[in-house]
Amino acid sequence: MASTIFLKPASSLKLSNLKSLSNFQSHYGNLGFNLSNPLSTKNIKISTSHQDFTTRRSTRDTSTKAFFFNLGKPKQESAKPTKVQELYVYEINERDRGSPAYLRLSKKEVNSLGDLVPFSNKLYSGDLQKRLGITAGLCVLIKHVPEKKGDRYEAIYSFYFGDYGHISVQGAYLTYEDTYLAVTGGSGIFEGVQGVVKLQQIVFPFKLFYTFYLKGIKDLPAELVVKPVVPTPNVEPSAAAKAAEPRATISNFTD
Repeated sequence: MASTIFLKPASSLKLSNLKSLSNFQSHYGNLGFNLSNPLSTKNIKISTSHQDFTTRRSTRDTSTKAFFFNLGKPKQESAKPTKVQELYVYEINERDRGSPAYLRLSKKEVNSLGDLVPFSNKLYSGDLQKRLGITAGLCVLIKHVPEKKGDRYEAIYSFYFGDYGHISVQGAYLTYEDTYLAVTGGSGIFEGVQGVVKLQQIVFPFKLFYTFYLKGIKDLPAELVVKPVVPTPNVEPSAAAKAAEPRATISNFTD
């Protein structure tokens, strides 16, 4: 690289210098030396070297930019179904599971903050023709509301649907009015589910009706999508469903 400092363009060379160079080459050529033009050789080498360096640098710059571009680019995720599907189920306490259990941790005579209520009841389809499984969960008493003759709980529980999987929910559980809880997840066909569920108290704590509004999952099986019986205090599951006969249950229903 240092030798390039002394190179001058051919147009800047004096005529006398060119003649001297010609005589110099002629003299030594007669002595058997083969001299090439050092200026043209070095110019070619310098030009080629510069071109290779520029190409390599350009390639490295392109690779570096591509690396950081891909690094910062978010991964494409498959779109989840956005259709909202409704699922209707009845939760019925048939007084055969020892539920609910009241754990009076507050040690007060009246229901108070901190009291716990674990529970598990039977689950039936919205048309009351099939046994689906069970509910299982825990309620933490948040506030006793004597003016409404009830309580406010924070509830965490799941709905089990045999081979189909389960749905988990969490939120306020009021014994004196309807409430909405968040659907927090699920398994099986309910994996990745989102949504809310409306809880309707029919006869506390023996009969409850739920309307799920679900999204993020594939279409529900036909046997779960039924026209519900209108909730009233007198509703009862069919005799076949109550007896858990094979034709009136889902596959491997949870018990």
